[in-house]
Amino acid sequence: MTQDNLLARAQAWLAEDPDPETRDELAKLIEAGGTDGLAARFSGTLQFGTAGLRGELGAGPMRMNRSVVIRAAAGLAAYLKAKGHAGGLVVIGYDARYKSADFARDTAAVMTGAGLRAALLPRPLPTPVLAYAIRHLGAVAGVEVTASHNPPRDNGYKVYLGDGSQIVPPADAEIAAEIDAVRSLADVPRATDGWETLGDEVLEAYLARTDAVLTPGSPRGVRTVYTAMHGVGKDVVTAAFARAGFPPPVLVAEQAEPDPAFPTVAFPNPEEPGAMDLAFEAARAVEPDIVIANDPDADRCAVAVPDPTVQGGWRMLRGDEVGALLAAHLVHKGVSRNGKKSVFAESIVSSSLLGRIAEAAGVGYEETLTGFKWIARVEGLRYGYEEALGYCVDPEGVRDKDGITAALLVAELASELKEQDRTLTDLLDDLAVAHGLHATDQLSVRVEDLSIIANAMSALRSRPPVHLAGLTVTTAEDLTKGTEQLPPTDGLRYYLEGDYKARVIVRPSGTEPKLKCYLEVVVPVADASELATARATGAEILAAIKRDLSEAAGL
Repeated sequence: MTQDNLLARAQAWLAEDPDPETRDELAKLIEAGGTDGLAARFSGTLQFGTAGLRGELGAGPMRMNRSVVIRAAAGLAAYLKAKGHAGGLVVIGYDARYKSADFARDTAAVMTGAGLRAALLPRPLPTPVLAYAIRHLGAVAGVEVTASHNPPRDNGYKVYLGDGSQIVPPADAEIAAEIDAVRSLADVPRATDGWETLGDEVLEAYLARTDAVLTPGSPRGVRTVYTAMHGVGKDVVTAAFARAGFPPPVLVAEQAEPDPAFPTVAFPNPEEPGAMDLAFEAARAVEPDIVIANDPDADRCAVAVPDPTVQGGWRMLRGDEVGALLAAHLVHKGVSRNGKKSVFAESIVSSSLLGRIAEAAGVGYEETLTGFKWIARVEGLRYGYEEALGYCVDPEGVRDKDGITAALLVAELASELKEQDRTLTDLLDDLAVAHGLHATDQLSVRVEDLSIIANAMSALRSRPPVHLAGLTVTTAEDLTKGTEQLPPTDGLRYYLEGDYKARVIVRPSGTEPKLKCYLEVVVPVADASELATARATGAEILAAIKRDLSEAAGL
């Protein structure tokens, strides 16, 4: 794009930008002749995909802003009308990030202007409340304005259809085509009123539903430290715990209230180094049984346990460990629903231990592509999880990951174990003895230059590894071709065998500029006396796989 074309496009955008803040930002760039800044904002458009939209806030089509959101809302409205949903209800939720409330109101204005009915949730609330509200209210679609656990300067736009699940192909491409057809904001009718702002009835219905995940009369004595990570989870989690009869969680005060600046963390994601430091500090002061954290929109749940062998005395459980614990708990509680066969499901990047648990319990099992948009669509789903701290424990209520009901179920499990003078760690040991130690790890590379990811994937495709960590690569799959069970996706999967069995999956992140490699090795365990040795062996093999895979990918 020439400088003249760049300036012309920026000036045309400026002329119709409805937001004084981004107008001012863009006007200053134009006046300063900031070619690099303009190119970063106008070199393309933020792509609408199966995660909807997500990106950095700012002016221009490559940023998240009111102009981009109005176009996205208009495209969604056109899609819904084309599918026969004219006059249908669209329910809209939002978190407490910068611009989230503005984006939600713009969406309501566009839906109302298009002849659809729009209902806004009453205030910033967790994403699972929106996912619940779609089916509860009989909506034809839902929108959640959130960037989940992304950095403070990001925001996003997540779209659900009337079944309460996130969009999947071909709906994403069809909505994207309708967005592309919007030539000017002047062509988008926007109402100034006429939409509904809901009261607390939907939230109360959601909270009443959370009780369904617990067994009546089950123990409720676990003591918890809880952090909302500067997000919107605190009020809903504390209300859910109170309704259920758990002791009130001790709140991490510095992170309890919504704050779009996320001042105490570099990344507001419990998985990121340092994000849980304040929670662990609080735990050392009050000595609870467990620590629970939500990400900022409270659809993910992190769990930490006392561990005297690690510095600071507290250890974050991996998502795969929590996934296995919840599966074992549900098996113990009984997993049948309405006489129908129950299915446990997980994404392909999650631990194969879930399949072992399901098989032993006589429960169905399925693997899906990454994302709850796929997991939630599994027929007969009783429980689904993903290693990135996402758990769906009540698919009849919320067909998405839900960090609040997951927290309740973890608390119930920890309470039951506490009455037996046991812990979550003890149950993990039991699962390792029963099914083998499934050790998992991740190689995650955050990049500024996306070509690094493309080059790494190309290197692995053109020169697939033959051995990793001394284990032979027995199967190498390019998932862009799809399999009998999976539709095509940009990813690579390797199965390894030798003294131990292992699995590696490599894929670009769908929501962040990261290359993600998911590693698993299974170490047989005859009895509890072998656990320490098995863990050391697993860690050694995973470290070697990381090293060899990095070399093979040119990282």
